[in-house]
Amino acid sequence: MPSTQLHSARRSGGRSARKALRAAKPKLDPCPPGQRGGHYKPLSEHDLQQIYDTAIRLLNELGMGEVPDRLHADLLAAGATDHGNGRVCFPKSLVEDAIAGAAKTFTLHGRDEDRSIVVGGDRVYFGTGGAAVQTLDLDDGLYRPSTLADLHAFTRLQDALANVSWFTRCCIATDVADPFALDVNTAYALIRNTTKPTATAFTLPEHIDPIIAMLDIAAGGEGAFAKRPFMKAHISPVISPMRYGEDAVDVVYGCITHNMPISCITAAQAGATAPATLAGFLAQSLAETLASLVMVHAIKPGHPMIFSNWPLVIDLRTGAFSGGSGETAVLNAASAQLSNWIGLPSGVASSMTDAKAIDAQYGAEKGITSLAAALAGGNLIYESSGMTASLLGASFEAFVLDDEMHSHTYRALRGVEVSEENLGFDAITEAVLGDGHFLGDSHTIAAMERDYFYPTLACRDEPRTWAANGAQDAWTRAKAKARDILTKHHPAYLTPDQDDAIRRVFQIL
Repeated sequence: MPSTQLHSARRSGGRSARKALRAAKPKLDPCPPGQRGGHYKPLSEHDLQQIYDTAIRLLNELGMGEVPDRLHADLLAAGATDHGNGRVCFPKSLVEDAIAGAAKTFTLHGRDEDRSIVVGGDRVYFGTGGAAVQTLDLDDGLYRPSTLADLHAFTRLQDALANVSWFTRCCIATDVADPFALDVNTAYALIRNTTKPTATAFTLPEHIDPIIAMLDIAAGGEGAFAKRPFMKAHISPVISPMRYGEDAVDVVYGCITHNMPISCITAAQAGATAPATLAGFLAQSLAETLASLVMVHAIKPGHPMIFSNWPLVIDLRTGAFSGGSGETAVLNAASAQLSNWIGLPSGVASSMTDAKAIDAQYGAEKGITSLAAALAGGNLIYESSGMTASLLGASFEAFVLDDEMHSHTYRALRGVEVSEENLGFDAITEAVLGDGHFLGDSHTIAAMERDYFYPTLACRDEPRTWAANGAQDAWTRAKAKARDILTKHHPAYLTPDQDDAIRRVFQIL
């Protein structure tokens, strides 16, 4: 076929057809959640081994302090030793038995099974975390105390955002003073407003049983939640440096009783509750998170646990938390690499910007920390959406902006697919011998749908067009999108009968 005829045959049908294709929703999402990470390796193989060996030595020679009686008995039965100095030590063999017996992959269920995700391996998912006590108000742009209404609104908002793969309550309802009412209404907000996998926290262990009863109602009957748990618990059973916290350990026991998956979160602070040196920090933090794993192993081997080794950094000049620093980026990436090297489902944190406004600092800190954590292969990346002000704040606009950022990150993780078709020999030949460009060619159209992500908040207009359209910044566009979702998206994922049954038993505010 002559080149001109070949070129004509490959065209997509004229200018109007091409415009329709560009306007249509892509047939294939070019950057869905669950892309593969692990490309960024801040630690060498020798580094990994040294950090691991130091963590094992800490557990074997120093051990853990303040061990609650029930856990003390279970640890000794599993093979730990009590040296008589108030500390329980873990032989290397016990630690490695716990690693070998740990759940390496498992499903975090959504109440909608289509929204479930499989944790572990090299798949990366962004989600939420945090306990912000302030919310950036959509109307006046200033911070105010977070409320229960804010939590409901944040849950509704993220339900409509594709890149939040699971939702942990991101703020504390400061207008609910009673701890039990707070825990109940937090869990209720999650099950009412989303069917994604969720996570919550328990102020006291005695709150677990009644809240599980509420989750059973949502799941379809007594005992139904334990058969297919759609909510996990965030627990910090280890207090740095190197000791257990009794109330949190009791929460672990309660959650395991109900087959509730857990994220055991170690959140040491470099230079405060852990060494200021990055290597020393990683060794202690790894030892502490392994201590959580040994605890779970002693209670119920193989119970689903996210190995959530979160390095936190403080500004050593002032003591202020520094969530958006380069040190935070490399430490969380290194933590993900360590966890994956050991073979455990990893949880790390990112996007913990110290910025108060949605500004250049916000974008730089979120972009650096979230891309590093994803490239290193963190399975679950917490705090990644909506958080501001060093985790003290949460923002509706930030949720929307971060969701678009995650699409770019997933696209970077997806990388470059090399195939005979993608190499484009025929397309290059045709362009050179034909019109001298690739615009409108079917090869280009196919790649456009398959390989490229097109943002809606980031502006790519030239300056005059941008000015003519109101000279809006990304924050303004994100505010408008957040308002639109909150106005239109009012899901009710509990049936009237389920809601009535819950309200008959619990004080729903």
